[in-house]
Amino acid sequence: MLVLRSDAFSHGAAIPRRYTCDGENVSPPLEWSGLPKGAKSVALVMEDPDAPGPAAPKMTFVHWLLYNLPSEVSALPEAAADDTLPAGVRSGINDWRRTGYGGPCPPSGTHHYVIRLYALDSALPDLKHPTIEVLEQAMEEHVLGHTELMGTYKKEHG
Repeated sequence: MLVLRSDAFSHGAAIPRRYTCDGENVSPPLEWSGLPKGAKSVALVMEDPDAPGPAAPKMTFVHWLLYNLPSEVSALPEAAADDTLPAGVRSGINDWRRTGYGGPCPPSGTHHYVIRLYALDSALPDLKHPTIEVLEQAMEEHVLGHTELMGTYKKEHG
C-alpha cells in the first residue's frame, strides 16, 4: 500500500509554522513507501482546495509540483529546492507563477493543504515547467496508484 508521511506533521494535523509564509517557508520532510510494482517515477502535488477562504472556496491553489522523481527515491528532505532535487526531477509552475515550494499562506481561516503522491508507470517527457493542468493530462494514462497527506494551517495575523 502506498503511504506518504512526514516527520513534521501527521495526517490531519496542523502544519508547523516553519513550513509556511509565517516561518521559513521551506518544504517539510516527506517520505513514502509501498510503490506499486512497475512504478518508474513519482509525481508530487501540493494544493489548497480552500482558496481564497474555507467559508466560500472558489479555487484550488497549487503550492508545489514535482514530477519524474525516480522510483528509487523514497524521500525528500526538509527545504527541498529545485537546485537540490535528485537528477532528472522536474518542477512545475505553482499558482505564484514560479517553480519550487510555496508554503501555506491563507488570507483567512483554517485551510487544508493536500500533498498527493502519484506512482507512474513511466517517466514523463520534459514538460518545460508545466501547470497542474498540463501535468495531470500528461499523467492521465500512467497512474498506478496515489496517496495523500493532508495538513492544516491558519495564518498568524498580528
